[in-house]
Amino acid sequence: MSKSKLVIDRLAKLFEQGLVSYKDLNTEILNILRSKKDEIIFRMKLASKEEIEILNKRIGNLEKKLEKFEKKLSKKKTKRAK
Repeated sequence: MSKSKLVIDRLAKLFEQGLVSYKDLNTEILNILRSKKDEIIFRMKLASKEEIEILNKRIGNLEKKLEKFEKKLSKKKTKRAK
């Protein structure tokens, strides 16, 4: 309830300051929402898009190495002793 009250208080301040035009009100609301979104993302400690791409590439490389290693192990197991 306190978070919604914060947004309502900010909107009330805008009306007090005389920002009545739709465009000004729209930009202020978008700025408030963006700042809240950024705050939530920061609290969640989410990774950026670039970091995710780098991690996906590293995982792909590790999967390739694992497949090569598994192939080597399977070749060694199929050999028979004389």
